[in-house]
Amino acid sequence: MNYDVTDLTSLEKLEPVRIRPGMYIGSTGSRGLHHCLWEILDNAIDEITNGFGDTAEVMLNKDGSITVRDNGRGIPTGIHPIKKKSGVEMVFTELHTGGKFNNKNYKTSGGLHGVGSSVVNALSKWMEVEVFQGGKIYRQRFEYAYDKELKKDMPGTPVTPLMEVGKTKETGTKVTFLPDSKVFSTTEFKLEIIDERLQELAFQNKGIRLVLKDIRGESETSKEYHSERGLLDFMDYLNESKTPIHKEPILFEDERKIGENNVYAEVCIQFTDSTTEYIASYVNNIPTTEAGTHETGFKTGMTRAFKDMAKKLNLMKEKDDFEGNDLREGLTAILKVKITNPIFEGQTKTKLGNNEAYTALNDLSYNCLCVWIEDNKEIAANIINNAVAAAARREKIKKINEAEKKKVGKGTAPLAGKVAVCTMRDIDSREFIIVEGDSAGGSAKMARDRRFQTIMPSKGKIMNTEKQKLENVLASEELKIFNTAIGTGVLDNYDEKELKYDKIIILSDADVDGYHIRTLWMTYIYRYMRQLIANGHLYIALPPLYKVYKSGKGGNLEKYAYSDDDLEDAKKIIGKGASIQRYKGLGEMNPDQLWDTTLNPETRILQRVTIDDAAKAEKMVSLLMGEVVEPRRNYMYKYGKF
Repeated sequence: MNYDVTDLTSLEKLEPVRIRPGMYIGSTGSRGLHHCLWEILDNAIDEITNGFGDTAEVMLNKDGSITVRDNGRGIPTGIHPIKKKSGVEMVFTELHTGGKFNNKNYKTSGGLHGVGSSVVNALSKWMEVEVFQGGKIYRQRFEYAYDKELKKDMPGTPVTPLMEVGKTKETGTKVTFLPDSKVFSTTEFKLEIIDERLQELAFQNKGIRLVLKDIRGESETSKEYHSERGLLDFMDYLNESKTPIHKEPILFEDERKIGENNVYAEVCIQFTDSTTEYIASYVNNIPTTEAGTHETGFKTGMTRAFKDMAKKLNLMKEKDDFEGNDLREGLTAILKVKITNPIFEGQTKTKLGNNEAYTALNDLSYNCLCVWIEDNKEIAANIINNAVAAAARREKIKKINEAEKKKVGKGTAPLAGKVAVCTMRDIDSREFIIVEGDSAGGSAKMARDRRFQTIMPSKGKIMNTEKQKLENVLASEELKIFNTAIGTGVLDNYDEKELKYDKIIILSDADVDGYHIRTLWMTYIYRYMRQLIANGHLYIALPPLYKVYKSGKGGNLEKYAYSDDDLEDAKKIIGKGASIQRYKGLGEMNPDQLWDTTLNPETRILQRVTIDDAAKAEKMVSLLMGEVVEPRRNYMYKYGKF
């Protein structure tokens, strides 16, 4: 086949974004949809945190569009001397255009790459921008429309010039956009996701005012976010369902210039009686869910401080020792970093790469914690004793893991007769299905496609791992079976390369006990194999609640319903004389029905479990499954009908 210059294609203007949206926003699902909102919101927050304005508002509109407004300076409306376009048109139609490529206008920014606004425009059916500046209101509209210059339909095409449309005393920018359903698998913005994001932003930027309005329903709802104590309020929020071992969180901050970068860091930490650690980190207001150099520097500095001061102040016996993981057991930490020129991995900005951040957090954590330990010897001794005890448990767990590995090698691992293993070797096609109860497990073993589906019957309810010590969790026979079958290991020993299945599926009854079983399994996986969720391997299978059926001359008609709304639709489809069977549990289904409704990839309904907001997930797991009762009781009174 010939390959010459005529085979080369050059994409024009914003076409690259439309052709490969995943390169710019990560996905075209719910996460990518909300990432578009974050890009516009980040620009508003950047104005505020750099000293221009104090309020940003998000509004969910009836037509499915969304609006972000701030009271900053407003995007420049003047005509660029070289481009001969307004600043507004440049920002929303040209990649890598903005005021963040030098430090003249923005000391730090979350909207880093200068591509956010134009990318959102490219992926929208339409976008309207209003600028309030110099006593005037300016407006411009963009659509997926015919481009006169290129003589074809193009994304983000200006369909009006930037026009003066009124007078005002206000300043700022208002951006409204409607995501294109041809790009996104869902265009519905989730109120709870936006709510959590605004709450975090308020905690990170004390004193600012954020507003969320939802006018999609019959009546408007509105919520305001404001924090005067910043990270201290955030810590109270995260640890509401945990028991701190020292009442006052440890808070320290510093700003320094390292090389060409200014690095500001604020750290808040609190040790609790929990058995797990949680670190929430942010760079220029962006959640760094994959961590990076700032988290590594913090961990290194904290471990050094506690080890050095333990020896200096004789806070532990000479033979005792611990590692960083042991020290961080039960730790909740919030890292807030602002850096002039951050280096992120990819446009979605989930991991920081600056060495300056490592140096700054390492030094700051070490120096400040050394002072705190000297001033709080009794609390520090308690923390160190816990770390030493955790180290002893870690050694015990290591021996348990080694023993289990030997069992696997000898073929004596606790799998035989309990797990029906599939025959296919292609891991990308294999599914591991946890089924509630021996009865349903037996039906599932008969119903499955044995080539790629492995079945593990779960005997009732596993332990609530949020309330159990580590050694008790790892001693559980049921969880040993699961761990051995999955193959990844747990906690720090987790290795994605050892994963034996692409999908881990929880299949439980659609009743209260079934939901509890599902929650117990999700809690365990979240705490001990969180990467399974983060990497998209965990799913919930939805069993039907009803079968609607009718016999007739033309044969038997049947339709499964997965909710009460589905039931009404199914009754209409089947028609008059329909009979309804209510399934009380999976055990009532025969193998054919179980295959048709919950196991067949062509007809089943699977929900992928995700961590869209790590802080929210951490809080909810602790609240619903932890030891502290009062916050859970308050939550259930408030949301009892969820």
